[in-house]
Amino acid sequence: MGQKVNPVGFRIPVTKDWKSRWFARKAEFGPLLMEDLRIREFVKERLKRAAVSKVTIERFARRLRVTVFSGRPGLVIGRKGQEIERIKTEIGKLAEGQEIYLDIKEVRTPEMDAQLVAENIAQQLERRMNFRRALKRAIQTTMDLGAEGIRVRCAGRLNGSELARTEQYRDGKVPLHTLRANVDYGFTEARTLAGAIGVKVWICKPHNWEETQNASDAKTRKAPKGAARKPRR
Repeated sequence: MGQKVNPVGFRIPVTKDWKSRWFARKAEFGPLLMEDLRIREFVKERLKRAAVSKVTIERFARRLRVTVFSGRPGLVIGRKGQEIERIKTEIGKLAEGQEIYLDIKEVRTPEMDAQLVAENIAQQLERRMNFRRALKRAIQTTMDLGAEGIRVRCAGRLNGSELARTEQYRDGKVPLHTLRANVDYGFTEARTLAGAIGVKVWICKPHNWEETQNASDAKTRKAPKGAARKPRR
């Protein structure tokens, strides 16, 4: 079961939360869902270089709040906040008739975010780096930062080989069947000359990781209440 379902969706009622938080009746649900998908696709495309981990969307009355979790918030905000205003204007065109709120949250340790780790590996594969070196480097970096375990899988024409195959490496423990385990999952595709290579990453974090490593507000550079700060070296 743990290998056949999305680990985040598998844990939504227990330890994970929804990326879209709103309620709609049956006739409105489909159009609003497609609107969410278009907004996420636009944000990911517009902020390719900003290391966007996830985009959460909340709706209340005629208001729409979009929260972008980014490893490089400076690229999202832009000079004097100009980039934020441009993105809000574009989102307003996708969601007509709604008041747009845009929040930027900083991912303080991108090496512990499964989606960002997967995208980093994909970028290295697109630059023709040896896939084994890329995978082992990602595993070493994540484990050094305190992860309980990590598992990485690549599938496709690795290193330009004639036949597609699957390679995976793991370190530590990644209990996919344990609902209480804090497992993060990320997937992306590397577009190489030989074809698409799928990259999947599972990271098992300590149980209190979110409490001690909350994303800070990139606009004010302040962490939310209750977030423990570690001294920077």
